Amino acid sequence: QVQLVASGGGSVQPGGSLRLSCAASGFTFSRYTMCWYRQAPGKERELVAAITSAGGNTNYADSMKGRFTISRDNAKNTVYLQMNSLKPEDTDVYYCNARSYYAHYWGQGTQVTVSS
Repeated sequence: QVQLVASGGGSVQPGGSLRLSCAASGFTFSRYTMCWYRQAPGKERELVAAITSAGGNTNYADSMKGRFTISRDNAKNTVYLQMNSLKPEDTDVYYCNARSYYAHYWGQGTQVTVSS
């Protein structure tokens, strides 16, 4: 069975940092582009960051550039999202996603809360 298990969410103060992890199983991880999305109540799910299968290319939403870094370790079947300089508007549920031309998979959400 395909599984994407996210962890690392929590509550931090503005300016703080968190590192999210997503452990994948049940598919050939190294062949998939990996993404992080986020969604707030009443809002559309938006792309946060993406990384190609070999890690050669990354893409970020404008509001995250310079603060967030996506990376992957294909030997561990894991994708990461390092989040620095967190702002209250970053408060969302963050989702792990795997995609290829043929299929895409979603993980469970992990809550990130940024407040004083």
